[in-house]
Amino acid sequence: MNELNDEMKKMLAKQLPVQATSSPSGVPDIGPKRSLRLYDDRTLIYNENTGGQTLQNIREGSKMAVVVIDREALDGYRFVGTPELFLAGKPFDDALAFAEKNGIKPPKYAVLIHIDGIYTLRSGPNAGTRL
Repeated sequence: MNELNDEMKKMLAKQLPVQATSSPSGVPDIGPKRSLRLYDDRTLIYNENTGGQTLQNIREGSKMAVVVIDREALDGYRFVGTPELFLAGKPFDDALAFAEKNGIKPPKYAVLIHIDGIYTLRSGPNAGTRL
């Protein structure tokens, strides 16, 4: 399954997502993505504002993992996907509108994450299972 259901969408809208990439030599990079949100049922989007290690890793071909958890419910999801950078076009226009609406600086890039796999992080024997 590579499509987000309503439960996943609600969790993404409520909880803080954390993303991870890696360098070509395997050095991990991880951090929160406050602007990460649903783009469509198979794609996530976020505003890339820092232009740091995550952006460099994407440029060098890294896949991306995004986790979102509900600690109290011992539930969550890991989304693994392929990031795509935009400096123009509809995704970038959407990122600009999101920034303006939320009073944040304009993005350097819009990043779409095309979902390749979704995994459950629900506590129990099936944790880590691909959905």
